[in-house]
Amino acid sequence: MKLEGEAHFPSDELARRRERVYLVLCGVFLGTLAMLNILGITRFLDLSVEVFGITVPFAVAVGVLPYPITFLCTDLISEIYGRRRASFLVWVGLLLNLWVVFILWIGGLLPGFDTVDPVSGEVLQDAAGRLPVFFEIQALTFGAVAASMIAYLTAQFCDVMVFHYIKDKTRGKHLWLRNNGSTLTSQMVDSIAVILITHYYARALPVDPSRSLAEQLLIFILSGYLFKMSAAMLDTVPCYLAVKYLSSYLEADPKRAYRV
Repeated sequence: MKLEGEAHFPSDELARRRERVYLVLCGVFLGTLAMLNILGITRFLDLSVEVFGITVPFAVAVGVLPYPITFLCTDLISEIYGRRRASFLVWVGLLLNLWVVFILWIGGLLPGFDTVDPVSGEVLQDAAGRLPVFFEIQALTFGAVAASMIAYLTAQFCDVMVFHYIKDKTRGKHLWLRNNGSTLTSQMVDSIAVILITHYYARALPVDPSRSLAEQLLIFILSGYLFKMSAAMLDTVPCYLAVKYLSSYLEADPKRAYRV
C-alpha cells in the first residue's frame, strides 16, 4: 500500500502494519454492525430522567448502543486511509446486512424440531402465545432490516462525504470539526430514517395507540439522536489520540490519502 506522493513503496513490515490496522478497524466496524442488526429493536431502554419535577422521556433501542463506534471507525479510516477505502467498507457493510438476512431467512426455512401446524406448516406459538426465540428474533430483524439498510447506506455515505468536504474546506485542519460535523449530520439522517421506516414500513415500534403518534415518533428520533450526539462528542478526544498514534505508527500523513 503506497501513499500518494511517496517515491517508493513502503517496506514489507510497514505495508503489513498498515493492512493490519485497516483490518482491525474493519473488523470492529463489521462486527458491531452485525451485532446491532441482530439486537436491533429486540428491546427498548427507558432512560427517562426527571428534571425539576418533570419527566423527560428518553427511549433508545438496544441496537443503538454500539452504533456510534461504527462512525468512529469510518472517520479513522477516512482520515488515515482516504475516502475510497472508507466508501468500500460501507459497501462491504451492506453485503454483511444482506448476509445476516439470508442466514435468518434460510434458518427459518429449513426444518427444525419446532411444533408446526400440519395443515399450514407454520410454526405454532407456545402456551404463552409466543413463537420460539429464533422466530421472534427473525421477525424483529426482518421488520427492521429494510430500515437499517436504507438508513445505514444514507448515513454512512453522508458521513464520509461530509467528512471529506469539511477536510477539503479546512485544508486538512480542525479534525474535531470534521469528526463531529460529519458524524452529527449523518446520525441525524440515520435517526430520522430508521425510525420512520421502521414504523411506517415494518410496523415494529412499540407505539401506544392511545397517545399521539407524531409525539411518540419524535421522542424515538430525538432520543436516538441525542444518544448518538453525546457519543460523538465523547469520541472526539479518542479520535484525536488515535489519529496521532496511528499517523506515527503507520508513518502516514493524514493530509494525504492512500492509493487503493
